[in-house]
Parts: sequence; structure tokens; C-alpha cells
Amino acid sequence: MRNFLRTDWILFGATIPLVVAGLSVLASFGAETQFFSKQIVWISISFTVFFIFSNIDWRFLREARFTLAVYVFAFILLATVSLSGTVIKGAQSWFDFGSFSLQPAEFMKLALIIVLAKYFSRRHIEIARIRHIFISGCYALVPFLLLLIQPDFGSAVIMFLIWLGTVSLSGISRKHLLFVFGCAAVSVSVLWFFVFSDYQKARIISFVHPLADIRSSGYNAFQSMIAVGSGEILGKGIGYGTQSRLQFLPEYETDFVFAAFAEEWGLIGSILIFIFYGIVIWRILRIGREGETNFESLFALGAASFFIGHFFVNIGMNIGLLPVTGVTLPFLSYGGSHLLMEYITLGVLVGISRRARKSRVEPAHQEIVL
Repeated sequence: MRNFLRTDWILFGATIPLVVAGLSVLASFGAETQFFSKQIVWISISFTVFFIFSNIDWRFLREARFTLAVYVFAFILLATVSLSGTVIKGAQSWFDFGSFSLQPAEFMKLALIIVLAKYFSRRHIEIARIRHIFISGCYALVPFLLLLIQPDFGSAVIMFLIWLGTVSLSGISRKHLLFVFGCAAVSVSVLWFFVFSDYQKARIISFVHPLADIRSSGYNAFQSMIAVGSGEILGKGIGYGTQSRLQFLPEYETDFVFAAFAEEWGLIGSILIFIFYGIVIWRILRIGREGETNFESLFALGAASFFIGHFFVNIGMNIGLLPVTGVTLPFLSYGGSHLLMEYITLGVLVGISRRARKSRVEPAHQEIVL
């Protein structure tokens, strides 16, 4: 009972309105789909896993053997699905178990957060050396390439953002980081002017700027922008989102769930969910600041990078500022794999937070006794 009461209820509570917002979009279609009922099952499982994981002492993750085991296991799953997984919507990214599917890429993201936190926590004194950029980059590059093979560009982008966020906040020299990105920019320039053919350049332009061709590659982004704009201030109301109900807006339940929500709830509803996302990130960073060791702090920074990356990429592609990459919106988008991984991550963070609080209380208690 004591552990239950010590849960970070602000963090957990901030996710509830986001989950409900996603359900409201699915409920708009009533009996027309099974998304709503399936999502209820995944939410129940995710909540249960959150409370279980929040009661675990995660200090064992500081040991290299456990961290490596988590990373290798996630990598094996990702490699296996890349070779023999089920193709859904053009990407070989899923294990199909009949009644449900599992996407290993989601758990690879968590494994990357853990391994990067472990790597940098042991090298905080010599962190300024440039070799740590390359070594840590290799941890991210391996799954990044596997995801490109599938192809799952959205997850690959998130892998990069997790690495970039962790590296940038770990104490790495900014000069070294700029040097690496400078080299990457030169390499891309050489490829663009001397290697890529005209049709390859056209494909890249179409991907980066889809609105240049709204009848083809830019259709989804264009319809999403219409949906967001048509919601105006107060929205059209639940069940009255014409873009999604009339099937102009594709993937309303996953990639474009924000556009479907904004059409029905308007600017006011959108601002409210932004506030709740802000609370989630604030609590994660607060846990990182109070971490017992560097590992806990870096894990929280990696988790924050993950949620922030998903949020900005998804919102960006919904309002036409970023390419459509298939990135889900945390807690709102339909799907079990990403929702389960999100609550696992939060559960680990709460477990870390409990241990940090206990370590601060115990010395004071000992002083009184003595």
C-alpha cells in the first residue's frame, strides 16, 4: 500500500487525459471499427505493467551485463523481424500473432535509452573526448540501419533523436558534435551533387517536401492540414470530424490522430493536450534531476528525448512542417506496442524516483537514531 501511494501520480495522471483524447477519436467511429475496444485492452495491460515496473528496484541496470543483455535481446528481435516479420503497410516491422501484433522497434528504443545511459554514466570524467560520439553512435547506428531496411523511417528518426538528445545533454563537447555534423553535411552534399541521379533527387524532394505534390506523396499531409485548420477554435465536436469520417484523412487512428483530434476539439483541445505533454516531460526531467546516480539522470534524459522526439515529429507532419514518416503520437495513437513501451518507460522512471527518495530519507533517519 505504501508503494502504491508513493507512485508519481502527477506523471501518471497527466497521461490519462492524453489516453482519453485518443479514445475519443476512436469512439467517433462507434461500431464501424474495433480500434476502440482493442485499445481499451492495451490500455489496461499498459496500466498494469506501469504499476508492476514502478515497484521494481532498477539499480541492477547499472551493471554492464544486464544492460548489454537488454540491448542484445532487443537487437535480436529487431533483426528477426527484419528478416521474417509480417509486412504491414509496406514495412516488414511486425510479428503477427493472430489476435495481436508486436513491433520490436518500440522496445529497441527503450534498449537504446538504457545502453546510452549506461555508457555515458561510466565516462562522465572523460566525456569530452570525441571518440565517445562515435562509439555511442554505433549503438544507435546498428538498429538505425535495420530499421531503414524494413523500411521504418519513423522509428529510425526516433532512434537518431534519442541518441542526439542523450549525447547533447551528457556533457559531450559541442565543438566535437558540430564537427561530426559538419562531416555528415559534407557527405550529403557530395552525394547530392556527384552521386544521386535525377530520379533519386526527385524522390528525396518529394519526401522532404510532400506538399509539392498534393495529388500523390503530399496527399496525406494536405488532408491533415485541412483537418487541423477546419477545427478552428472550439472544434466540430466528437463524431463530426468530416475529414476522418469521410475517409479523406488516412490513418486517422495512428499517424494522423492529432489532426483527427484537432478537427473535433479545435485549438482549445489541442492546447490542453500540449499542456499535459508538458507536464509529462516536466516530471521526467524532475526525476532525472533527482536521480541517485548519473545512470538514472541520463536514462531520464533519454526518455525525455524519446517523448519529445515523438511529439514534435508527429505534430510537425500533421501540420505540414515535417515529412510523413509514420511516427506515432504518444498515448493518443492507436496501437499496443508503442503504448506498452511508453508505460514501461514511465514505470522504470517511477521506480528510479522511489529509490532516489529512499536514499535521501535513510541518511537523515540514521542521524536521528544515532
